[in-house]
Amino acid sequence: MVFDPPPRRPLSPAGTAPDAPRRAPFSPAASAPGLAARDREFEFTPADFERIRTLIHQHAGIALSSAKQDMVYSRLARRLRSCGDRTFAQYLARLERDRGEWETFVNSLTTNLTSFFREPHHFDILADQLRQVGEKRTIRIWCNAASTGEEPYSLAMTACEAFNSLAPPVQILASDIDTSVLAHGEAGIYRQDRIERLSDARKSRFFTPRSGADAGAFEIRPELRRLVSFRRINLLDPMWPVQGPLDAIFCRNVMIYFDKPTQYSILKRFVPLLRPDGQLYAGHSESFMHAADLVRSRGRTVYVRLDSPLR
Repeated sequence: MVFDPPPRRPLSPAGTAPDAPRRAPFSPAASAPGLAARDREFEFTPADFERIRTLIHQHAGIALSSAKQDMVYSRLARRLRSCGDRTFAQYLARLERDRGEWETFVNSLTTNLTSFFREPHHFDILADQLRQVGEKRTIRIWCNAASTGEEPYSLAMTACEAFNSLAPPVQILASDIDTSVLAHGEAGIYRQDRIERLSDARKSRFFTPRSGADAGAFEIRPELRRLVSFRRINLLDPMWPVQGPLDAIFCRNVMIYFDKPTQYSILKRFVPLLRPDGQLYAGHSESFMHAADLVRSRGRTVYVRLDSPLR
């Protein structure tokens, strides 16, 4: 069963910045002011940077601009220190022979910034969608850039509120390419600042305070955790462990980091997974006009299949 949850691991609270853009692979602040080559601890040539651009595009689909050279150096210099490599050429050679380093390489170049109920209008639209379907069958949702869990748990809260129950007929698959953030989401523990913008009603209904070493943090209630399963999925993989039909796909603020051909390829695979009345939720700055033969807009960055009965 694709939505069966994997074993849980106890972890400390997730610690990303509040109310930040969802799933931005590269933080804008990270690409500021150039670092002179003579000030760098490790040799980092233009050829090294081009090789990294090629690798991250091949393995994660991310189109890395030339303006991100300093960010790449800063992120990967930590790996060079950890691995004991003295140049980026040595580290890239390590990648060729150590397949286990690939996951850390990708994780190092992705930043997972998120918040609960970001772009709140989408959750209002989803709530209406859930109520229209009702309890006649299980409703299935794929959140495919789940980061540290705020978005899939926001989906779970929306479902609980729509059905006025902590056991709504909803299954949520939460995936991401970054295993470290998935582990935080699976743990479901958040600092006070992560939930401070939630209403008191939501805090008391969906969270329980932690004690001991985690005092001051809050944990997602087990009823919500049971609605969400976390799994690593790379959208560029040739096969996804996901089966349709899905009622909703949340792919928000992800496509902007892919080039148009990659976007089109992913959308082409999304469409057959959606139910005819299913909906694809995109980020506020994303537009799929180049895929008008695959999906059409319902407005407010919500898309449907061309054969959808929804208008």
